[in-house]
Amino acid sequence: MNNNLNKTVQFIDLGLIDYQEGWDTQEKLFAEIIDIKVANRGIAPEEQKITPNYLLFCQHPHVYTLGKSGKIDNLLLNEEGLQEKEAKFYKINRGGDITYHGPGQLVGYPILDLENFFTDIHRYMRFLEEGVILTLADYGIEAGRIDGLTGVWLNPIEQKNPRKICAMGVKSSRWVTMHGLALNVNTDLNYFQNIVPCGIDDKAVTSMATEIGKLIDVHEVGVKLKGHLGRLFEMDFA
Repeated sequence: MNNNLNKTVQFIDLGLIDYQEGWDTQEKLFAEIIDIKVANRGIAPEEQKITPNYLLFCQHPHVYTLGKSGKIDNLLLNEEGLQEKEAKFYKINRGGDITYHGPGQLVGYPILDLENFFTDIHRYMRFLEEGVILTLADYGIEAGRIDGLTGVWLNPIEQKNPRKICAMGVKSSRWVTMHGLALNVNTDLNYFQNIVPCGIDDKAVTSMATEIGKLIDVHEVGVKLKGHLGRLFEMDFA
């Protein structure tokens, strides 16, 4: 592979975007990077094309997504129920079980060639979590991890009332990533009552607004999260 690591990351704010449209955007960028890597095989390093990296932020209208390892039984709505909630449902190609996306939730999709950074999926997931943990700390919210469970949690140590505030699920192929994280900022938590979030039925879900007691500027949260992820990954934003 090309020894010239490219840590330049193009940041794109997609705004409020339909889930399918956002997924198609991810797939297009993901395929672009994969195609470059395939074309680079067998070529002298100095002649190889550098792979690009992207970080997409967005919000989605109400939607439930089920990962490859998920169980359809964790969706507690039928087709009629989805229509009543004005929500869509997709089976998708990330890891993890079922989750909810909706307005007021900050969704981040890193489309990165990890060979530009480090080839360690475990470390990648921990860096995503750490970016969220640092962002929450900026608002006075103490958060962390629970062993064996992906994502970011409140009260993760004592676990008297553990509450999930950020869900994560990724796909990786040839060290290229897609999908990512969903941080509940001003999210309507009632929508989580229609699923068993991430297949976990004994722990609650929360949001930044619920914990702080007031609505928060989602764009401002995004600026802080982008900054923390940039420093953790040593990204150079285009």
